[in-house]
Amino acid sequence: MSTLTLAILLGAGGTGLAVPPPPPNPSDSEIQAGKADANAKAGEVGRLTNQLAQAEQKLTQLQDEVELKQEEANKALVDLQTAQDAATQAENDAKAARTEADAASAAIEQARADLKTFAAASFQQGSTVGSLSAYLSADSPKDMLARAQLLDAVGGDRLNALDRLEQAQTEKSNKDAAARKAAEIARQKQDTARRAKDSADAAQSAAERAQDGQASQNAQLEQNKSAVEQLLYAAQAKVSGLQGQRQRYQDWLAQKQREDEERARQAALAAAGGGGGRPSGGPAPSGPAGSSIEAVIARALSKIGMPYAWGGGNASGPTRGIRDGGVADRYGDYNKIGFDCSGLMIYAFAGVRSLPHYSGYQYSSGRRVPLSQMRRGDMLFWGGPGGIHHVALYLGGGQMIEAPQSGLRVRITSVRYGGIMPYATRLIG
Repeated sequence: MSTLTLAILLGAGGTGLAVPPPPPNPSDSEIQAGKADANAKAGEVGRLTNQLAQAEQKLTQLQDEVELKQEEANKALVDLQTAQDAATQAENDAKAARTEADAASAAIEQARADLKTFAAASFQQGSTVGSLSAYLSADSPKDMLARAQLLDAVGGDRLNALDRLEQAQTEKSNKDAAARKAAEIARQKQDTARRAKDSADAAQSAAERAQDGQASQNAQLEQNKSAVEQLLYAAQAKVSGLQGQRQRYQDWLAQKQREDEERARQAALAAAGGGGGRPSGGPAPSGPAGSSIEAVIARALSKIGMPYAWGGGNASGPTRGIRDGGVADRYGDYNKIGFDCSGLMIYAFAGVRSLPHYSGYQYSSGRRVPLSQMRRGDMLFWGGPGGIHHVALYLGGGQMIEAPQSGLRVRITSVRYGGIMPYATRLIG
């Protein structure tokens, strides 16, 4: 119905009951097409989410593999150090054994020289036992016999000592050979350990390259998923907008019907001589709550994609964030123009009432209703015994719009029930 037609219906002495011109009324096919597009985007998001989950699982497996290879490299390093220590010790033992063998050989050579001297002296004096003076100085035959036995024992002892020295030299030579063999084995183990260390290092490097490659693939998947999510949010916003237009049109029709009924009633009263105007005590006209809800939601939806800025947002729109001395500062929120969660609610409900810039106070700013009865346009809150820490606007159908956290942007997402408060806050209706 046009504005001109409404004016004709109202007449010159209008009653003030006229409704505005009809808002756009999207067709069912437009709404269905929007829903189909959103569903397709949601399906793509789901597919990418599954791919990303599988990729994350593979990345975790590769991380485990890297840690395993790191430990294997550590083991190889320890084994190499042990082999190097063993080789050093074996080489030292071999040197000591060679030194002992050389000393034993020198002692044998000296003993042989002494024995030759002893034998030469015995030969020159015509005796096999040594010096002739030992006999000439004897006082009696008995003393001479004792001295002969002593000299004979001395000669035999030298021969025994020579045998023991030769035996010691043989043992030292055996030790020397064993030490050299041990040193050779130790060097072989050292070479084996070094090759194992090189192999372990190469395996670790390969595992790390595989991990880096998977991480790069995950980042690309995450980027693709984020891009499709943005398309999904836009498609959902379009559907919400079309549904909002349909709701506003239906509200307009209801208001128009009430206006027509009121006009007919007044016309009947006038025909009966009751005079014009609204009878005392009659119902006062009022705008439907739905239109206000849709206005609130439309304002919130108009800010999709705005940056999150802690402390940002007022009734007029986005503002520069403020410093918090922590996370928000690390993300540079104080240099961004945007909204935080409660700031977005302040802007959305600016046409309804003024809200404080604190989600805890917003929780108690209206009528609380159980979550089982929440409806489009209600505020949802998250918190615990320590207080409220987040607020979002419910859109219906399990969806909500929020300014999530530093580093993200205003978005439409599914309602998260973890940590949600048991009541929604209703400011309209």
